[in-house]
Amino acid sequence: MNAQPEKESDGETVVPIDRNYTPPNRYGERAPADWIGRVKERRGAWIVAGLLLLVALIVLVRVTRHTAGGEAALSQNSIPLVSVIVPRVIPVTSTVTFTGTIFARNDIPIGVEGDAGRVVAIYVEAGDRVKRGQLMAKLDQSVLQPQANRLRASLEEARAQAALSMAEYNRAKGVEASGALSAEEIERRRAAAVTDDARVNVAAAQLAETQAWIARTEIRAPSDGVVLTRSAELGQTASQSGGALFRLARGGDVEMRGQVAEQDLVRLKLDQPAAVYLTGIAKAFKGHVRLLGAVIDPKTRLGEIRIALDPDPALRPGAFASGEVTVGNANRPVLPQTAVLSDLQGSYVFVVNADKVVERRAVRIADTTAAGVVIGEGLKGDEQVISLAGGFLRAGERVEIAKSGAAQP
Repeated sequence: MNAQPEKESDGETVVPIDRNYTPPNRYGERAPADWIGRVKERRGAWIVAGLLLLVALIVLVRVTRHTAGGEAALSQNSIPLVSVIVPRVIPVTSTVTFTGTIFARNDIPIGVEGDAGRVVAIYVEAGDRVKRGQLMAKLDQSVLQPQANRLRASLEEARAQAALSMAEYNRAKGVEASGALSAEEIERRRAAAVTDDARVNVAAAQLAETQAWIARTEIRAPSDGVVLTRSAELGQTASQSGGALFRLARGGDVEMRGQVAEQDLVRLKLDQPAAVYLTGIAKAFKGHVRLLGAVIDPKTRLGEIRIALDPDPALRPGAFASGEVTVGNANRPVLPQTAVLSDLQGSYVFVVNADKVVERRAVRIADTTAAGVVIGEGLKGDEQVISLAGGFLRAGERVEIAKSGAAQP
């Protein structure tokens, strides 16, 4: 309004100064009065923002308290609830069980001892009882018998000649003093008598040899026993390389041969009583431990056991059987199988102590019966043993005990 006109001086333009002019704020700043005005204009929006902030704070506080309470409840509910059982200490008969097969205690194969020959007669069958020396079969003797007859005749001839020579020598000795015969003639007759006597011995030996060959054509039982098998057939050509014609159980004795686990073999001793069971027969066949293997098979970790049994028609060699040996009687804690666990360190159970903390207890399993697992070592019988789901727990963990499972049912 009070601006002065511009003047030019020496070619320069002079701009007049307006003293009432206020330069604009290049940074967008406003005067306090403007801010106050703006606040008054937006009073409702600020009130709404404040209310929203208050509500947010209230919600945050409640969520925090709920989370803390949830964590506490979760911490309280995270303690496992377990069922425990107190082992029963009962009289237990410890046994070692195994399976095997019935065998003849002494299985004797009987075959041809001499030259090959054709079977012309069979006198026994499988299952027959025989006596020592009893004839079981006969081979063809059509060649050997004539030889024996010829040698028998030669023996008789040699004996007659020997008797004649001896008689001549005796007569010569009788007239030796009279000088009727020369000393040379007497000596010749003596030599002839000795030679003929030797020929008798040769003929007798040849006959005995032939008779021995004939005896080998007769298959006889080497001892008392029971015939297990007969493979000989009429008309069959039997030879030494052709296998056994019969198999004989000497004395009829039978036994069970089985395999026992390595850890059970150390519990067995000779003459311990045993019971053997056959498939389809309810009764037990009594016996005793006759032999224990001296070695353990490195592949199967099993050892051999043999049970001597009394002869019985039902005990047929080759039959499958199961055996049981009583190794001891004692009072032992018994647990259900679900309570006993195992890992690389061995068998163990979880026990809850007085502070309701889980403890691992190593145990040795003595036996497994219908009543449960028999504990040989590791428990006294008054512990609270976790009966179920022990595999989901760990040693040192705190637990709660279910009231219904505090005692053995």
